[in-house]
Amino acid sequence: MFYIGGGNYISIMVISLIVVILLFLMIFFRFVPLGLWISAWSSGAKVSIFSLVGMRLRRVTPSRVVLPLIRLTKANIPIPIAQLEAHHLAGGRVDAVVNSLIAAHRANLELPFERAAAIDLAGRDVFEAVRMSVNPKVIETPMISAMAINGIEIKAVARVTVRTNIQRLVGGAGEATIIARVGEGIVTTVGSAATHREVLENPDKISKTVLAKGLDAGTAYEILSIDIADVDVGRNIGATLQIEQAEADKKIAEAKAEERRALAVAEEQEMRARVQEMRAKVVAAEAEVPLALSEALRSGNMGFFDYLNSENRKADTKMKENIGNMGIEISAKPMNK
Repeated sequence: MFYIGGGNYISIMVISLIVVILLFLMIFFRFVPLGLWISAWSSGAKVSIFSLVGMRLRRVTPSRVVLPLIRLTKANIPIPIAQLEAHHLAGGRVDAVVNSLIAAHRANLELPFERAAAIDLAGRDVFEAVRMSVNPKVIETPMISAMAINGIEIKAVARVTVRTNIQRLVGGAGEATIIARVGEGIVTTVGSAATHREVLENPDKISKTVLAKGLDAGTAYEILSIDIADVDVGRNIGATLQIEQAEADKKIAEAKAEERRALAVAEEQEMRARVQEMRAKVVAAEAEVPLALSEALRSGNMGFFDYLNSENRKADTKMKENIGNMGIEISAKPMNK
């Protein structure tokens, strides 16, 4: 009985030991990516087991750091794994930075890891920036309208060839600034031309003048060339402005004339009102004359013969006026030969 019991006890111990070993192996392989360590060791990348365990404890996925390190090792670019892990913890894209370092190394471009990491953390695509440094990019501006001194509108489209300036990529202005500056340069150059024919005959004058202004200062790009792709003649803006000015002057003159006419009409109406008022006063005074004559006759201040003499003088005066009017009418008629 003791042997059977002892055998059961040994079996339980063996099973427990196996379970403990399995748990240990599960925990070990959970925290230690042995396959990743073997890959790094076989490629020559210096990664220790303790570094991998530390990454697990810091909640860093080891493959996101070790695989880029392997690519750097194969490209003969010595970058410590601690810098890659720090960039990953800072929220950077380790793969993009490593790809840009390898591309810059192949193209013989100077790109330190610190600058590449800063560009990536600034939100720029560092790999695309390296590609644009090797293969320049062509930026086409929209249709830009400018006016020469003679008032003729010129419409131009420019193609700007740029490449990335890695040294100014952090904090440098983008494509929108390049397009705005080129447009400003075209407007200035066309505006300084005496006639639009000068621009049409020498469109390269715009390119040379704009390129000489150093428009890439403070930007993340270096302008290699500016080519005028299309030049068209637009409206005669000078004539249009003169016509609009003449129309405006005409409206102002009409408004002033209308104002003077309204004042004249108001003055005429006021004069008529005054004449009507004076006539009313005369009629009122004439209406009082018979009353005054009656009162004078009644009071004895005026005799009957005096009244007759006054009436005779009125009749005589009226007759003279009629005779004078008849003479004026006769003199005004043309004489028949």
